[in-house]
Amino acid sequence: MNTLDIIKNRTSYRGTFKNEPVPREDLIKIMEAGLAAPSGCNKQTTSLIAVDDPALLDKLFKVIEKETINTAKAMICVLTQRVIAYRDRSFYVQDYAAAIENLLLATVALGYETCWYEGYITDVDAIGRKMADVLNVPADYELVCFLPIGVALEPITYRDKKPFAERAWFNGFGGFTEFSK
Repeated sequence: MNTLDIIKNRTSYRGTFKNEPVPREDLIKIMEAGLAAPSGCNKQTTSLIAVDDPALLDKLFKVIEKETINTAKAMICVLTQRVIAYRDRSFYVQDYAAAIENLLLATVALGYETCWYEGYITDVDAIGRKMADVLNVPADYELVCFLPIGVALEPITYRDKKPFAERAWFNGFGGFTEFSK
């Protein structure tokens, strides 16, 4: 698939994974893609931890307590630091969001599936911090997302997207969407 096909065909996979390992060289490629994302003022606030050790994955699955995730053969955890970049502002959210999108696309490009899990682990239950503790992450880093990675066992399903004309325009909000103008 070319890049545009990968972007259009990526979906959030929440199903069971096949019992097939994810080679470390593929995890490295996925992480390299994530770290190649742009970052505000080049502060590079995003860091990544790939987990492929079955015993460590099992410890993380016990913290996460979510069905089907425990069938993933690998996981990438996304860490961030709230570094001031410009005029007392930090772009850490934009930084890690860009990195995650690259991770998602690279995962699909290599023939795997994944899902962006963030809200579930960053709410009042502090699951992200508990995961970070399992991984010996220092307190000045936040574990804000994880992506279980593996080969899909179940069929891939796609949700409908709103029509282009409802979300994109030319020359102003709600303007023309005709491509010939």
